[in-house]
Amino acid sequence: MRNLGLRVTANLAAWLLRALARSWRIEFRGTNPFTAGPGSEGAVAITWHRNLLLGAALFRDSGIHVPVSLSRDGERIAALMFELGLGTPPRGSSSRGGTAALKAMVDLLRSGRHVAVLADGPRGPQRIAKAGVVALARLCGQDIHPVVLSAAPSIRFRSWDRTVLPLPFARVVCEFGPPFEVTKRPAPPSVESEALALGEALNTLTRTLDVELGLR
Repeated sequence: MRNLGLRVTANLAAWLLRALARSWRIEFRGTNPFTAGPGSEGAVAITWHRNLLLGAALFRDSGIHVPVSLSRDGERIAALMFELGLGTPPRGSSSRGGTAALKAMVDLLRSGRHVAVLADGPRGPQRIAKAGVVALARLCGQDIHPVVLSAAPSIRFRSWDRTVLPLPFARVVCEFGPPFEVTKRPAPPSVESEALALGEALNTLTRTLDVELGLR
């Protein structure tokens, strides 16, 4: 019964998000890393956890894979992503199942699939990038593509990540930032220091876009 209830809830939430997203006035900026030609490896993208609902609705039916934790909340998120037409999420986090999730993401990227990581997920701290995405990019020898999202008018949930949900007919901007180049070998700088620099770059882009759209 619990699985049935989860599917019903996810299906309803996905239907509502699809209907909401169809009303948005959407603007894309920059070079979209998800449109690489046939035969190329997949792209590694990042955004903040606050953009989970907004990003899932915006990139619905794209098949992009977003890793989620093995927690109960992760089960709900995975079910919602399935209903929205996103790829099967690699399951795991730094505290549980991280190695298996990392291997799954490497395999996906090498097979040409795209992976989008919630850089401060699954539990924060808010808008501080974790080292896992840098480790992933190093293993695959790839750059990391920031995806910055903002919207107005929108709701800000009182969750740890301050989730953003645009209201009907909101203006939504998706900006693909300049690729962040990581060290392609296990050498200095450390993954932690590169994750810090990556988070600062993503925060700078996010603040600029939030100010433009008047998002507090």
